[in-house]
Amino acid sequence: MLDVLEPFHRITGVSPPREAQPRFMFATGIENSAPKTGGGRTRRDQLAECGHYDRWREDFALVRDIGCTYLRYGPQFHLTMLGAGHYDWSFADEAFAALNRQGTVPIVDLCHFGLPDWLGDFQNPEFPELFAQYAMAFACRFPWVQLYTPVNEMFITAVFSAKYGWWNEEAKDDRSYVTAIKNIVRANVLAMRAILKVRPDALFIQSESTEHFHAECPDAMHHAEFRNAERFLTLDLNYGHRVDSAMYEFLLDNGMTRDEYHFFLSQNLRRHCIMGNDWYATNEHLIHANGQSRWAGEVFGYAPVTRLYHDRYHLPIMHTETNCDEGPNGDEAERWLWKQWAGLMHLRQEGIPVLGFTWYSLTDQIDWDVALREKRGVVNPRGLFDLDRKPRAVGHAYARLIKNWKGVLTSHDSCLQPTLAAAS
Repeated sequence: MLDVLEPFHRITGVSPPREAQPRFMFATGIENSAPKTGGGRTRRDQLAECGHYDRWREDFALVRDIGCTYLRYGPQFHLTMLGAGHYDWSFADEAFAALNRQGTVPIVDLCHFGLPDWLGDFQNPEFPELFAQYAMAFACRFPWVQLYTPVNEMFITAVFSAKYGWWNEEAKDDRSYVTAIKNIVRANVLAMRAILKVRPDALFIQSESTEHFHAECPDAMHHAEFRNAERFLTLDLNYGHRVDSAMYEFLLDNGMTRDEYHFFLSQNLRRHCIMGNDWYATNEHLIHANGQSRWAGEVFGYAPVTRLYHDRYHLPIMHTETNCDEGPNGDEAERWLWKQWAGLMHLRQEGIPVLGFTWYSLTDQIDWDVALREKRGVVNPRGLFDLDRKPRAVGHAYARLIKNWKGVLTSHDSCLQPTLAAAS
């Protein structure tokens, strides 16, 4: 390992793993959100804001050192696809070669909340086909890559861009929202199909926000019922699962045609998929009688809500995102880590195939307390490492967790396991 990591070794007593790739996927991620805000004038590139472009070698070494064999990571779409059929792979070539050399398995994130300037926003009907071309070009360039998240958090991408008016098109109407949903999910489906032409054993991990809506009072029950059906829209369409009747009417009333709907129903890609569930303290919502909502904090928690998703799709699961700010006591994030891990283990004990866990992200983030809407430069202390690349308490805890559990999960695991090929 690089000399810069020696203090971390001394503090934690954890050495870089040398054994073969474990079956359970312990992962972290390098935050690469890149939506546009302020009427399209401001690009929030978290790789730039968090210093990754300057310190990527150090970041990769930290991933390996903490014990993570898997990394959610991807080239920035807006910097790589310069036009139709025109790509700049210079940074990706160097970065992915380094990951391959050090034995870190990338889960490649191809679109994380934003599009290149020349593509505009998620209202653009040309986006799905052009994105599929980009996905195929990446797969051809890096044929050793097997794991992908083509479009990260499809539901949140659509909600924040075209329902709440926060990002990209900054729309707040149902027709724009449905347009975003159908373009985003179609892009994801076409990208999966394109990648499979190059890599037939590719696996797709749909990192998606896992949500639940609680009615505050009897008059809010119909609002909560609608939102609890709406939360499944992107995964329903992606997996070819029939939406419920209220959602079908909602889609058709707001611009989706019957042919477009049947395109999604005709897909048969489930066998290539692992359902990724993201979970934060903000994923449960309290709905008021007027239909407005606010965050409810943890009411059910990760395991009960994720079970609802598993009951619907019957797919293997990976916990693909979670974090919590390190607060004044210094142990808040560590407590959250153990709570998430307990929920994951509870699901596995019930026989639900949970294949991996992710603390997201490797380093602290910038301005995520306001969902990147305002460029304030506020550091959110939720990484395994701070922005000086010094380990936080949760970084120590995650290293211990991986060290203690990876052998147990590998040797006593009765759950379904992904078939992963050796990287060449």
